[in-house]
Amino acid sequence: MKSDIRVCSAWRDAHERPVYTLSDTCPDCGADAVNSAPAPFNPEDPYGEYRRALKRRVRE
Repeated sequence: MKSDIRVCSAWRDAHERPVYTLSDTCPDCGADAVNSAPAPFNPEDPYGEYRRALKRRVRE
C-alpha cells in the first residue's frame, strides 16, 4: 500500500526538520517529495526470528 504522505527529499540539507506534504514537490524549497512509508515487509528477514523472540521475552 502506498502512502499519500510524502516528505521532502532534501530536508536534511535544506530544513531543520522533515517537511511533510501531499504534493509531489516540497512547498518550502521545491525539491522532489518522496514516499514517507516504511520499507515493505520481507518474509526472508534474517533477523525476524530474533526480533520475535525478544518480543516474547518482553511480554512475559
